Amino acid sequence: MTSQVMKSWCLGFLALLSYLFVSSLLAAEKEEFPGRPLYPSVSVIELEELYRRIDEVLVVDVRSAYEYDTLRVKGAVNVPISSKTFVSRMRELRASDPRPIVVYCNGKTCMKSYKAARKCAVNKIDNVHSFDAGIMDWARTYPDRAELLGKSPVNPKQLISKKDFKKHLLSPDDYGERVASTSAIVLDVRDRFQREGLSIYVGRERRAYLDDKSKLDRYIDKAKRENKTLLVHDAAGKQVRWLQYYLEDKGLKSYYFMEGGVSAYYNLLKSDFAKN
Repeated sequence: MTSQVMKSWCLGFLALLSYLFVSSLLAAEKEEFPGRPLYPSVSVIELEELYRRIDEVLVVDVRSAYEYDTLRVKGAVNVPISSKTFVSRMRELRASDPRPIVVYCNGKTCMKSYKAARKCAVNKIDNVHSFDAGIMDWARTYPDRAELLGKSPVNPKQLISKKDFKKHLLSPDDYGERVASTSAIVLDVRDRFQREGLSIYVGRERRAYLDDKSKLDRYIDKAKRENKTLLVHDAAGKQVRWLQYYLEDKGLKSYYFMEGGVSAYYNLLKSDFAKN
């Protein structure tokens, strides 16, 4: 093999290694932040940069009020992207505060912060950036700049991992068995729009909206007093993740959620019907 051929081969091999390295980095980033390639026009701010500039920016939580009240960036403003007044409220914030706006949601697989930033851009609200690492990474890394159930600093040990959350999940089948075979208190926490007047356990379930603390407390206290399990279902299995913080804070030990919520329950019914 001539020196020229060897040189060309080495250069080609180095180019291949470089390509594989860059590709692996891009793949890793896509896996960690799957929303970034989907929203390439959205400017993002990294975890450490946001901490350094926290007093130079206006932080906006675009999740629901219930999620915001449970765990949030300290000092953040709540403007749910699902609200009909989202654009008008963001315009008001931009008009009253010249600082860059940073929007955030639950974490790396949550798309709300990207959607909020893009919605702002479409409506000519400028200088809006997505903090796509989300509230969980923020609270774990900077507990002094986070609030859990209105208290700060946050004790990192109180942050509920996915593993601990899954310990309290029951499949729709298993959940239904518990409803039928035990004296557990069954609680439907869907809101008025999600429920549409339909109960899935007629005569067994009770209703309590997540923002009605007095009613929630009534059932939690009853479960503790009578040593009963609390079974809770929501629309899609997402709201109960945040309710778990409240249940733990209230000292309730025996509770379970329906995995996937009522949506999963109906899908199971459809599947069973199709089989028959």
